[in-house]
Amino acid sequence: MEPSSSADQDGPIVQVEPRAAPDLHRMVAFRPLGWVARYLALLAPLACTVSAAPPDDHRVVIYYQTGGGSSNHVSLLPLIQAESTISVTHVLIAALHVIDDDGGLHLNDNPPNDPTFDTMWSEAAQLQAAGVKVMCMVGGAAAGSYSRLDGDDASFEKYYGPLHDLIGAHNLQGLDLDVEENFSLNGVIRLIDRLKADFGSDFIITLAPVAAALTEGGGNLSGFSYFDLEAQRGSSIAFYNAQFYFGWGNAGSASDYESIVDDGFAANRVVMGILSNPANGNGFVDLDSEAPVLQELVTENGNFGGVANWEYFNSLPGGTAAPYQWASWMAQHMVAAKKMARREISTSEALWRGVRKLGRRVRREAKKSYHNYIA
Repeated sequence: MEPSSSADQDGPIVQVEPRAAPDLHRMVAFRPLGWVARYLALLAPLACTVSAAPPDDHRVVIYYQTGGGSSNHVSLLPLIQAESTISVTHVLIAALHVIDDDGGLHLNDNPPNDPTFDTMWSEAAQLQAAGVKVMCMVGGAAAGSYSRLDGDDASFEKYYGPLHDLIGAHNLQGLDLDVEENFSLNGVIRLIDRLKADFGSDFIITLAPVAAALTEGGGNLSGFSYFDLEAQRGSSIAFYNAQFYFGWGNAGSASDYESIVDDGFAANRVVMGILSNPANGNGFVDLDSEAPVLQELVTENGNFGGVANWEYFNSLPGGTAAPYQWASWMAQHMVAAKKMARREISTSEALWRGVRKLGRRVRREAKKSYHNYIA
């Protein structure tokens, strides 16, 4: 999903320069005491925090990668302190990689418990205390994490163990599985089932497919069918952060999102993932063009799933000076659209959507026939 700023990060498209910031004090003492100690220690800063995070009825999801380290830290605290209301619902720290050394995990270029991340983890705890869900994204464009988790039982236990320990150490409330390599259906089901068994029914599991993978016969980077996964484990998946960029979906029109709904995924299951800045890759849609798309999607789908951004540090309209403004802009536009009269789909639009759906099914069957022919 994410653009890369170094060899170990996993973005496939562009390099973006993080905002420089003074090195902040490291809160090393918090780690060995666990998340309870962090909460207690942070009660004083929270005294100035604004109103609690909104209920999960309009998701505003932020991916946070650039700026997580102490040398170039981009603070998350404005998301809960800079404005009168909290707009963000989920913050997804990116990107965890399952590896063969350094304890089995890297968060971008370093182990997750490297001191460079101390400030980030303490800020994440403050967001959680304010009601924001904090998760980690696993995988992305750098291959290897899911192939390591797709082996026999002994191999799975080896690579799953460090992931399990990290979740507990930082009180993560969920994982976002960004599978951009071949991963078997049985493998993703085993991972989902294990996470639910170990962390309970409230543990949030999301996936981040390219938008096309949620349509009949569409392109897919994951190696398994999301239709099959939804049929077998949909009850264990909170929602899908679909990527509407890099050519896999167009966020500048409602049609690609509507295609996903027409093909069977409920609108409340699908978050529309968009680029937050043209520097972050191909497929950026400016906010003036995005506004009517959001209005159409919300008024036609009362249970519209929400929006996600790639990525936080330079999000417009505020840019690097005020990236938190993206969340409030999105929340305000969705709330305003919900107050409008429900828009019914016209007969001609419904007919055209039916034609497009038929075309996607033909494409799906053609792909199946081709694979059977060459098998």
